[in-house]
Amino acid sequence: MQKISLAIHGGAGTILKKDMTPELEQAYLQGLQHALTAGYALLEQGGSATDAVTLTVEILENNILFNAGCGSVFTKDGTHEMDAAIMSGSDLSAGAVAGISNIRNPITLATAIMRHSDHVFLSGKGAYDFAIKQGIATAPDDYFFSQFRYDQWMQIRNSDVYALDHSEEPELIVEVKNKKFGTVGAAACDRDGNIAAATSTGGMTNKKYGRIGDTPVIGAGTYANNSTCAISCTGHGELFIRAVAAYDVSCLMEYKGLSLQAAMQEVVNNKLVKIGGEGGMVGVDATGNVALLFNSEGMYRGAKSSDGTNFVRVYKDE
Repeated sequence: MQKISLAIHGGAGTILKKDMTPELEQAYLQGLQHALTAGYALLEQGGSATDAVTLTVEILENNILFNAGCGSVFTKDGTHEMDAAIMSGSDLSAGAVAGISNIRNPITLATAIMRHSDHVFLSGKGAYDFAIKQGIATAPDDYFFSQFRYDQWMQIRNSDVYALDHSEEPELIVEVKNKKFGTVGAAACDRDGNIAAATSTGGMTNKKYGRIGDTPVIGAGTYANNSTCAISCTGHGELFIRAVAAYDVSCLMEYKGLSLQAAMQEVVNNKLVKIGGEGGMVGVDATGNVALLFNSEGMYRGAKSSDGTNFVRVYKDE
């Protein structure tokens, strides 16, 4: 019988238990579990992998704790510019969007691009116009406001420093030491053995020049192919782009015959480390195996499978 499975992440980086209150830790775990439970329930009901990852990421986008959707960080100009992507492993169809504002759920727009356009990647005003034509929900600027994200931005907005979803401590912000890569994502395998991956992010605090990271770049932050794997990444986007990280896992499986776990191990803990790439990824293969690897201090993550696997975790040694 085909195993169904779902793996999720809510960002990786310098996430230490000593820096977390019990209440905040519990809120993160509950947010992860809510998304995991809903996405997996859809798979159990016979839903497709693409529908499951879309729903899962929508729920994470709706949680203000995560840097995606309503919890997105502020750009240099004090706005929100969001990116998202989805890919279906059954036919290699994909949809991606970059640099958009006022779209309530960027992953919903990415899915619409995949299903209802002749394109893969839309950006800016054109992507917004397409969203309106598709009847995708919008939201005013204040919907995306988070006091925590605003306070982060206020501390560095007059500098040329950008920050990777950093801590509240000013000295750490300026030195960009306490890094948290605030992306959300999911990878799923459905009862037909089809797999899919989806990823969404608000990017970097204080980013300028319309910076875009790895999240919407097919093959870098998001990739799916039924012959190999479905991968969603979270990390320092520039390095994941240079490593073509998600596709590299697929290549190692396809051309070298590595397992999902072994291929992800090679990319996350060897290839990325060599070029200074910090972060992680979650993945599934078409037999329902899951893997969740990261080379940082922590990664908000979880997995649920029909073999009884069911967990949500935060820190490295769990």
